[in-house]
Amino acid sequence: MLPTLGVIEMRLLSKRQLKEMVLYSPQHIARLEAAGQFPKRVRLGANRVGWVEDEVLDWIQQRIDRRETSDRRS
Repeated sequence: MLPTLGVIEMRLLSKRQLKEMVLYSPQHIARLEAAGQFPKRVRLGANRVGWVEDEVLDWIQQRIDRRETSDRRS
């Protein structure tokens, strides 16, 4: 067996997985993407898109961090 050096696992989320994770409608996600406020989708084929899981998780973490910051200011 060969050793693996710095293997990066990248996972793409389907629309269904994204909706479960973010809890926004597909229309709202599209609006946020268009406004540059949400990670851009990756076109996989003519009728298939996905979102990079790490980018979505980072987006969620930013919201959590903002919540923590605003809680401290109160």
